[in-house]
Amino acid sequence: MMILYLIIFFLFGTCFGSFFTVIGLRLPKNISFLKGKSHCDKCNHDLGLIDMVPVLSFIFLKGKCRYCHEKISSLSTYMELFTGILFALAYYSFGFSYSLLIALGIISMLIIVTVSDMNYLIIPDQVLVFFSIYFIAIKMLDGGIKEAVLCVLSGIFLFIIMYVIMLIGSKIFKREALGGGDIKMMFVFGLVLPPLLGVISIFLGSCLALPVSLYILTRKKERIVPFGPFLLLALTLLYFTKITPDIILSILRS
Repeated sequence: MMILYLIIFFLFGTCFGSFFTVIGLRLPKNISFLKGKSHCDKCNHDLGLIDMVPVLSFIFLKGKCRYCHEKISSLSTYMELFTGILFALAYYSFGFSYSLLIALGIISMLIIVTVSDMNYLIIPDQVLVFFSIYFIAIKMLDGGIKEAVLCVLSGIFLFIIMYVIMLIGSKIFKREALGGGDIKMMFVFGLVLPPLLGVISIFLGSCLALPVSLYILTRKKERIVPFGPFLLLALTLLYFTKITPDIILSILRS
């Protein structure tokens, strides 16, 4: 039964991964992701169902459009595969529980923000508002109003911490050190992580971003590196490992 559920979650994940990629590409451009047919970016031909089967269409069509035979972006395929794997891993780690719903929300936000931030250097406010409401609702269902209020307070704390880091960074580097989306996103982090783990997620995200940033800055000569995906990857790692503040404190004391 476990294997069957893992397969189901993987398949659902690939489908949602395709949808999340569309959201990440369209939302920053104020294009509806609910209306309008998908089309080839090269020839603008509307895509049929056979062209949009997650992962498999890209493989069977050999990465080319069925109509103009031009190469198509592999971004959606990678996001579909990655989302499928993470969905299956979420079920394996948390089973059917409120924690699973939170994990699926984190994964969804990770994919959408990665696509939007990598392509446009934007973290849409609509995404942050939606997931804030989603996580607060889950916390309220799981632990009641008191738990939801504590999570909101944690979110406010992490927002302030990130804002202070932005002010310090801007003063040191004489330019904007963090985007507004990164700062606002920390409020969402506080809804699913205790304050200590939220602070650690900032540090961990910075460590994950450092080698990639150095590569981009040295090879592509670009000065702006999207930080949101690395923060969300850190959030995903911390949540999936089920590490707690007590574990962190015991490590620091030893």
